[in-house]
Amino acid sequence: MTDFASLLVPDRGQPGHVIHVVRADGFDDWLSAQPERVRAGVAAAQFKAKPGEFALIPGNKADEWSSVLGVGDAQGPWDLAAAAAKLPEGYFRLTDGQPGPGALGWLLAQHRFDRYKKGDPLGQRVLLTNDPARIDETIALARAVALVRDLVDTPANDMGPAELQGAIEDVANRHGASTKTTRGDGLEQGFPMVAAVGRAAVPARAPRLVELEWGDASHPRIAIVGKGVCFDSGGLDIKPGSGMRLMKKDMGGAAHALALADLIMASKLPVRLHMLIPAVENAIAGDAMRPGDILPSRKGLTVEIANTDAEGRLILGDALTLASEGKPEIIIDFATLTGAARVALGPDLPALMANDEALASDLLASGEEAGDPLWRLPLWPGYRDMLKSDVADLNNAPDGGFAGTITAGLFLEKFIAEDQRWAHLDTFAWNPAAKPGRPKGGEALGLRAVWAMLRKRYGTS
Repeated sequence: MTDFASLLVPDRGQPGHVIHVVRADGFDDWLSAQPERVRAGVAAAQFKAKPGEFALIPGNKADEWSSVLGVGDAQGPWDLAAAAAKLPEGYFRLTDGQPGPGALGWLLAQHRFDRYKKGDPLGQRVLLTNDPARIDETIALARAVALVRDLVDTPANDMGPAELQGAIEDVANRHGASTKTTRGDGLEQGFPMVAAVGRAAVPARAPRLVELEWGDASHPRIAIVGKGVCFDSGGLDIKPGSGMRLMKKDMGGAAHALALADLIMASKLPVRLHMLIPAVENAIAGDAMRPGDILPSRKGLTVEIANTDAEGRLILGDALTLASEGKPEIIIDFATLTGAARVALGPDLPALMANDEALASDLLASGEEAGDPLWRLPLWPGYRDMLKSDVADLNNAPDGGFAGTITAGLFLEKFIAEDQRWAHLDTFAWNPAAKPGRPKGGEALGLRAVWAMLRKRYGTS
């Protein structure tokens, strides 16, 4: 993984090139205060301080050049990403020495997923800051986002249920956490929906439920759940080839959950953490679950399978049941759950559903503050009838396609204990097009919002 710690360091007066950060509404005032040499360089570059616009400014000597970067009206995490991607290697400082949230984008603009394709070596662009107290937090956030990206970008042939379990165990070992993996007969008996979804991939890619526990038992207990479908063919309701193309990312919820757990443990947040990841491949074989099958669940509810491609909610149902049994203060789950969420909100906005108003409000506010916005959809009780089945307690995929994201949330709610506070994030976990600091591919969407909420709610030890 990228060595982020070497890219953001305290400013101790080291030689470095200056970056002028300019907002469009202050451009004229800034330009009029510059010497003629700078004004001439800006004019030659046709720089107007549009967000992301960047230009080099020559100095009196060859090594005295500086640069100017246009940013938006509000400070955000991606303000400095365009500069970090375009500057040559070296040391740099802002005129005020305060990168603020933009330091995150500076770091992530230099992250590359190079496991399978080695590009030209990238020179390091090191940002000097006179706010050293924020360095560790920013580096930890960058590492968490990079972990999500790397896990999601890894193809399914190298990221099956066993490899996902290995990634969880690696993070646990780093922080002294304990793990427990349930598979085989124990999975069939304790988590029958997880077993049913994954049974067509046995034995090579057998399903499992992986748990991680960490923290002082006297601290508030929280549960984080992530959907770990390592590849989704759609099952017997098979997806078209175009629909399967990105299904390596269907474990994006698990990647978010693991990255959040890593942040919690690295920061020693005073909580008792319980992370649960059901890891499966939704494959096709003679014993694959069929449309019309009726599955038992850990909760005791029976579920009629109307569509085998609505498998994520099944494995989450069993995991959420177990999470509720521990009676945590809050449960948060991440899942790449519905195409309907993307139709409604596009790729950038995770859909948020919650059964607790204070929790929902805190998550929305934290997302805005972190530059990681969420958009709330209702757990509309009027749509619960859509989940009815003539032969079972629930139907996993209502007919008609109406309110697909909401009905999926209502399905999950059936597996949450009464009076249990819970929030569900339906995230895309993917950038369909590159932006400064955000390459095309796997992406953490909603991770920083939840982390900011947890930090405000529980503080640090």
